[in-house]
Amino acid sequence: MKRKDALEKLKQVLLRRRDALRKALAGDLSALKELADQSAGDQMDAALDAAHDEMSSRLAEMESQELAKIDEALERMRDGTYGICEVTGKPIPLARLQALPYATMCIEAQRALERRGSHGGAPPNWGAIIDPSPIDDAVSLGDIEYT
Repeated sequence: MKRKDALEKLKQVLLRRRDALRKALAGDLSALKELADQSAGDQMDAALDAAHDEMSSRLAEMESQELAKIDEALERMRDGTYGICEVTGKPIPLARLQALPYATMCIEAQRALERRGSHGGAPPNWGAIIDPSPIDDAVSLGDIEYT
């Protein structure tokens, strides 16, 4: 009964996180639209706005990916397959599910997948989120001096 209770609590966590992400995404997307509608001042303002837009866009993309994973986890709960490793077919330990409620694999299967180089897509480029590489003559965040 303990696992069943823990899974029910995880469902509530997923539902709350889903709602929070939906609200955040709605806010992010409306903020991006507002920024696009505003006229830019000088080139520095335009560069800062472009950098901010890019970071907001990437954050919204990451949030939408997490939202998709949460929706998939909730669907697995409805199907009765939540908490079962899709590779081994064994129950995923509760500690892993509590740390990552939308996990689809146990740690051993995830590590094996990562050793093979399959990450379920391209690995995230965290450096680009912090300081996007300049394209053509665009200004990167590292080019801006703060005084």
